[in-house]
Amino acid sequence: MEKPKIYTMKFNKVYPLYIQKAEKKGRTKAEVDKIIFWLTGYNENTLQEQLNKDVDFENFFKDAPSINENVSLIKGVVCGIRVENIDDDITQKIRYLDKLIDELARGKSLDKILRK
Repeated sequence: MEKPKIYTMKFNKVYPLYIQKAEKKGRTKAEVDKIIFWLTGYNENTLQEQLNKDVDFENFFKDAPSINENVSLIKGVVCGIRVENIDDDITQKIRYLDKLIDELARGKSLDKILRK
């Protein structure tokens, strides 16, 4: 079976788009990073290493230090699909990240986005 196209997209090509989306709505790169750290367990240094290594989304999530135990609290629709119903593990993690960035751009508080 062929991998979904999203698997092969380079994380370092999409990352600036996440920041741009957030900044257009008055949010910050620091908030985007905080969401990524919360979701994946990366920190400033390990995220920068991933960006420098030119990894694709599949390996970005496979190499993630620790996916947050509260990801099951992320619910809603991204690209017309409910994130909680996505069967493919990597695709679901990518869509979780998309959903969290959407919530940031829509003005949700960071505490709510990080499911506190």
